[in-house]
Amino acid sequence: MSLTSFESSSKIPVDLRRFPGYRSFAADYVFNFPKVAAFFAGDPKDQDAWADAIRRTRSIERRPNEIARIIAAQQERRRAPARALEAAQALADKATVAVVTGQQAGLFGGPLYTLFKAICAIKLAERVSRDHQVRAVPIFWVESEDHDWDEVRSCTVLNDALAPCSVSLPSELMLGPAPVASVRLDDSVTATIDELTRALPATEFREELLRGLREIYAPGSGMSDAFGRWIEQLLGNLGLVVYDASDPDAKPLAAPIFAKELSAPGETGRLASRAGAELDALGYHAQVQASEDTPALFMLDGGREPIRAANGRLVAGEHSYSPSELAEQARDFPAGFSPNVLLRPIVQDAIFPTICYVAGPSELAYLGQLRGVYQHFGVPMPLVQPRQTATLVDSGAFRFLAKHHIPLEGLQPQDDAALNELVKAQIPVAIDRAFDAAGRAVESSMAALISAMPALDPTLEGAAKSTLGKMQHDLGALQGKIVQAAKRRDETLKRQFARTRALAFPGGQPQERTIGFISFLNQYGPALVDRLMAELSLEPDKHWIIAV
Repeated sequence: MSLTSFESSSKIPVDLRRFPGYRSFAADYVFNFPKVAAFFAGDPKDQDAWADAIRRTRSIERRPNEIARIIAAQQERRRAPARALEAAQALADKATVAVVTGQQAGLFGGPLYTLFKAICAIKLAERVSRDHQVRAVPIFWVESEDHDWDEVRSCTVLNDALAPCSVSLPSELMLGPAPVASVRLDDSVTATIDELTRALPATEFREELLRGLREIYAPGSGMSDAFGRWIEQLLGNLGLVVYDASDPDAKPLAAPIFAKELSAPGETGRLASRAGAELDALGYHAQVQASEDTPALFMLDGGREPIRAANGRLVAGEHSYSPSELAEQARDFPAGFSPNVLLRPIVQDAIFPTICYVAGPSELAYLGQLRGVYQHFGVPMPLVQPRQTATLVDSGAFRFLAKHHIPLEGLQPQDDAALNELVKAQIPVAIDRAFDAAGRAVESSMAALISAMPALDPTLEGAAKSTLGKMQHDLGALQGKIVQAAKRRDETLKRQFARTRALAFPGGQPQERTIGFISFLNQYGPALVDRLMAELSLEPDKHWIIAV
């Protein structure tokens, strides 16, 4: 794309392999799928794979009326928008299929990539409906049984100075390992929103945004329920169905999976480990180091207890069971169990008619270990679509990037290397040429002197070379002074660079993984979602710099 087209466009594509931290496995999934094809059910770039995924998910029996009823009850509690209600009702039809994504219940919605995942699921469902003449429903699975409180209790925003500023709920809200769904917000959430108010820049949207947050994240509300309401309020009118995985009424739908897992404890871990070893042999790294003798389940009994094997029995907390006893308990009281990271996708796709899951890079890696697990449980493995990835900037930063052709990854280091290169490019050509000529002249003249010196006195050759080194050093020092002079002369360029870097890599980290999407809602208002729906491409091989 030419400079002219960048300036007339609203986004710039970046080869995904250049984006900092992108893993080789995820890159091969996108750019060299045949290398990893054995670990997945199909290539999402292949239209025939979608038709096959639709056929496979319709081939097994589910309980569509039951799941539609459960979601309707969740939606009623959250006062979901009408379009979300209609989409959930469509799940009662056996012909309906689903595009699923999900995330932990991060404070105030979590990082920006959470929003990208949800929008990707919505756009994919629309495309499947159009291309394959089926009803496809986008579903957001709230991973509310996760117990990593430190991961979800904070939210980072950009303040007036574009510095990352984190606000957090107290660590004491969760006293021990327990599902995030068990956390009830208290008065501390009011103080956290007050802190957020001070951190967010004043905009025309801030007052209404904060009013909505205070209504949803209110003392007495559940942490995961507040997250679900927030996502649903933002995206429900686009037909997104939010599903809270901690709902005890939904657990009977997973009871057969739980019972089978407990009847053959360790089989899921063995299958995942075998796939992990195959990935290691191909030069990748297994994402999950699975235990090969324990079930991929937790027991929920006021906390979240792992189930471990000991002397042919299964132990959770202080209680010991035979595998058959615990399997029977899972059939009778499935609400007392929760899947771990390996079994969660199986439960998800046994409940929903999933044809595709929208995954981040880490999820993509562990899903690559699960094809054998899906087969073990007789659940069709869906396609996996890498989530969209993007950096959002304002018009000023976008024009700066387009004008100066700065590689996005050059903004990540928190030093002046990229700025120095940019400043050098602004130095008048005459100075550059004169400097280069001076360097060549010094090297040429001194080379002649060095070569002639041995005829007079061989011991002086070293002194001549040392003199050349000093002259080259002095020229380098002079060049540095020229760059510093250019920096002082063009403070505007320096400010633009610093500002753009602060937006793209706050604290040196990718924006989408660091900054909560609430920061951008505050800056751009509800139109942000419409903008992303229009601008985010489903092409999996690009990272996009988008002017919002």
